[in-house]
Amino acid sequence: MKVKNALYPEAEYLRGMMADESGRPVAMVNLLRFRKKPRFEGGEIPPECEGLSGQEVYMQLYGAPMRQIVEREGGRFLFHGEVEGLAIGTAGKLWDAVAIVQYPSAADFARIVSLPEVLEITRYRAAGLSGQLLIQTDAVVSP
Repeated sequence: MKVKNALYPEAEYLRGMMADESGRPVAMVNLLRFRKKPRFEGGEIPPECEGLSGQEVYMQLYGAPMRQIVEREGGRFLFHGEVEGLAIGTAGKLWDAVAIVQYPSAADFARIVSLPEVLEITRYRAAGLSGQLLIQTDAVVSP
């Protein structure tokens, strides 16, 4: 099994999500790998990021505002947890955290991640993450 973490979805996949007319909710499973230290384009660390780890930059300056945006747009943060170990199977440490976020539809996910206010904070996401896997699932949540 070959695993390749990335920072952004493939454009073709995102276009397919935008065209989705099913209206069915989706849950996006985020497998996150953080940088030890944030890395910004150009190499200069903004003052608001001084002394923060990659995970802190991601969580505080991207994750927290993103949660507000997603919830305002009808989505829900279902779960977030730190990876403690691998109970079944074997692999090196591939991810540091897991988050599951529900969106009203695949098209809504694509629309939300394209909002200007999301694009403004995306630099903190890119600075804090070394990569991730983003898995689209049906959003069937037990009561």
